[in-house]
Amino acid sequence: MFKPPHLVPANTRIDFMRFHKPAFLLSVIMVVGSLVLLFTKGLNYGIDFAGGITMEVQQEQPVDLAALRTQLDGLNVGEITLQTFGTPNDVLIRIPQQAGGDKATQEAVAKIKASLGDKWQYRRTETVGPKVGEELKSSAVWASLGAMLAIMGYVWFRYEWQFGFNALLALFHDCVTTVGLFALTGMEFNLTTVAAVLTIAGYSVNDTVVIYDRIRYDMRRYKSMPLADLINLSLNSTLSRTTVTSGLTLLSVLALALFGGEVIRGFSIAMIWGIVIGTYSTICVASPLLLYMHLHRIRGKDTSGKDSSGKDKPGKDSSDTDKPAQRSQQTSPAR
Repeated sequence: MFKPPHLVPANTRIDFMRFHKPAFLLSVIMVVGSLVLLFTKGLNYGIDFAGGITMEVQQEQPVDLAALRTQLDGLNVGEITLQTFGTPNDVLIRIPQQAGGDKATQEAVAKIKASLGDKWQYRRTETVGPKVGEELKSSAVWASLGAMLAIMGYVWFRYEWQFGFNALLALFHDCVTTVGLFALTGMEFNLTTVAAVLTIAGYSVNDTVVIYDRIRYDMRRYKSMPLADLINLSLNSTLSRTTVTSGLTLLSVLALALFGGEVIRGFSIAMIWGIVIGTYSTICVASPLLLYMHLHRIRGKDTSGKDSSGKDKPGKDSSDTDKPAQRSQQTSPAR
């Protein structure tokens, strides 16, 4: 009978802990670099946060952005930003917030339409005031912080405080580097991007909890195994699941990035980065940090039937140790 090949070979022995210090250094560089970019270069806030006017227009022929920019610059409505939107025939026009309130905003929209004429189709016009933008920005920050604290509280309650603290560090690492990516590239940061950051937080903690559950199980089973070897064993045991889950999710998000259009392009790129960095932080940040957290190890005889490397001890039947449920169900011989 044909059996499909495994994506990850069984019984892998990758020494993840050997490279945990360089991984820590790389993570510190990414987090610090993201914070520096955030406070120096800043984010390219979308209309949701910065306020202003967004117009989506379309014509039958491909648009010459240089000629269109020259045409609109003389309208005295501020610095206009133009961007092709989906196809070369679609253009997204961004106009900064007008000083005169709603009346000035309506006048700016009327000027744009009068300059473009009837050959354009006006598919969408959105206006966000500066007060609404600031409220949305504040709400997005509090939503992100509340989600991370709630996740930390769950992991703390579910396991131990060391696990919860490390999960929070991993979440902070993933979310900050995602925001840093947008600061570095200058991509528009809007409410859709905030939704992507919160989705990344949930995805990352799901992967972390799976590996933490395996580590806790192995801590009860291998009481005498060094913690570094135990974490290696747990990571290798869950490596196949991690690779398959992350790989399939990444394929779905890649399809969104390639065929989903400009509306969700920022969300898709944020999710691609989040899947990669979330898997990395679980393996290289959240798990290795347990080495330095002075975990409480239950002392006692190691009844797993395996040595410190996870292999069967001499003279021990692995089938008995791997199937305790069957052993407990055996009946005594008849007298």
